[in-house]
Amino acid sequence: MAKYMSSTEELVEEQIRKARERGDFDNLEGAGKPVDLSENPFEPPEMRMVNRMLKNNDFTPFWIQLGKDIDAVTDKIEREVEQFQRYCHNFAAEKHSNVTVERFNQRKKLFYLEKRKQFEKLKKDILNYNIHCPTFRLGRANIEVDDEMLRVITRIEKAIEEAKDQSSIE
Repeated sequence: MAKYMSSTEELVEEQIRKARERGDFDNLEGAGKPVDLSENPFEPPEMRMVNRMLKNNDFTPFWIQLGKDIDAVTDKIEREVEQFQRYCHNFAAEKHSNVTVERFNQRKKLFYLEKRKQFEKLKKDILNYNIHCPTFRLGRANIEVDDEMLRVITRIEKAIEEAKDQSSIE
């Protein structure tokens, strides 16, 4: 099959080369001018006016805006995890009183609860996005909250252990 496709591509390329040599592509209408991409040739004709009006009024379809929101939340969660991971590493690198350690553990527990809530909302938003997305090819892989939490907890606990190991060596 691949061999047949390769020979078909070669045949097409050969035909294009011969047409170019004959000058079949010279003096075509619009040659040298920028291509007008304001119209989507794959858009159903009955939707063109509606979509043009929406675009001219800065309207973003729900599913596209939801996709942008999902990306923003995902980035925000990642930044917060990185920041908290650094905080935990720095905290664990030093000796603290029992009261301070207890406050730290409460803060860590609260952080994990907040991340779980964020992941649960993110999972719902991804499902909502996939329902409203016009084609499955643009859909997003959903997340498993427990898997995401395991990833976060592992990162943070590893940072704590590494800091403890480093401080015990010094």
